[in-house]
Amino acid sequence: MARDIQCSNGVIRPLGPDDFEAVVALDSANSGQSRRGFFEKRLKAALDQPRDYVYFGLHDGGRLIGFALASLIDGEFGQPGRRGLLDVIGVAPGHQSRGAGRDLLAAVRDVLRHKGAIAIETQVDWSDRRLLGFFGNAGFDLAPRMILGRSMADPLPQASPDDEDETLEIDYSAPEGDQPGALSSDRIPVRSMEAGDLDAIIRIDSRLSGSDRRAYFERKLREVTVESGIRVSLVAEMEGFVVGYIMARVDFGAFGHMMHEAVMDTIGVDPGYKGQGIGHALLARLVSNLGILRVDSLRSEVAWDDVEVIAFLGHVGFQPTQRLSLTSDL
Repeated sequence: MARDIQCSNGVIRPLGPDDFEAVVALDSANSGQSRRGFFEKRLKAALDQPRDYVYFGLHDGGRLIGFALASLIDGEFGQPGRRGLLDVIGVAPGHQSRGAGRDLLAAVRDVLRHKGAIAIETQVDWSDRRLLGFFGNAGFDLAPRMILGRSMADPLPQASPDDEDETLEIDYSAPEGDQPGALSSDRIPVRSMEAGDLDAIIRIDSRLSGSDRRAYFERKLREVTVESGIRVSLVAEMEGFVVGYIMARVDFGAFGHMMHEAVMDTIGVDPGYKGQGIGHALLARLVSNLGILRVDSLRSEVAWDDVEVIAFLGHVGFQPTQRLSLTSDL
């Protein structure tokens, strides 16, 4: 991704540290707010792990007039295959409607293909007709997935017998301590996830999925313990063993959203410990911790036909959001 790409709007080249202020300023001009923290984390992660990211800037006469940031994902929310996730694409106000966004997206697509991705995905609010039109014209379709969310202002319902019987594996938080939803987390020890928990997490996932997704969990563990800046991922222990986990990260600014939001990527419970409220305990602690951090909402993503997962998330307060998941084959 080192060569420059000539296009009708200028020159596209990889972003570097010197582009940071220009990216923040351009985005602020479009959104009306600064997402400095978001771009600081994203660009640092991209420069530290270049194989997992695509980060382009469009320059005209030496001035940054557009940019695009995407990451490689593999296994998120249970989806097989390597995919690209377009986090953000922006064009300076005076250069919009001239094909600059199209040029940037084409460059991102080419690099993702070279990196072995089979599709590119993104998210957009249904009311953003301009952005929906852009992606529609670029060949994106509605993905067969639902984006669900819950407000941190809503207390977590108490665990029901049906929830206790579920064996959870969900692929991709503020009640007070005396709320009913906090009881299960008091009974089941829950602590912050650490790097040394990797093997236990892989063991549980292998029992649930029937496959070894070590590369995926190595990357997710690095993301949630190092790149996110705020550690909110958790594990549950019983009898001295890790028996469940929840991977989440605090995001501010992804897909153009200005609120402080957390993303729940994965939650899993060892099948040997089903029926003991471990999934509910993990979620209750996550919701409580995110409330202390003044996070506004928690979201996750699930296949539209995964009725068991949707039922569980619905019971604990998740509802359909106004956000759409889009996808385009590469």
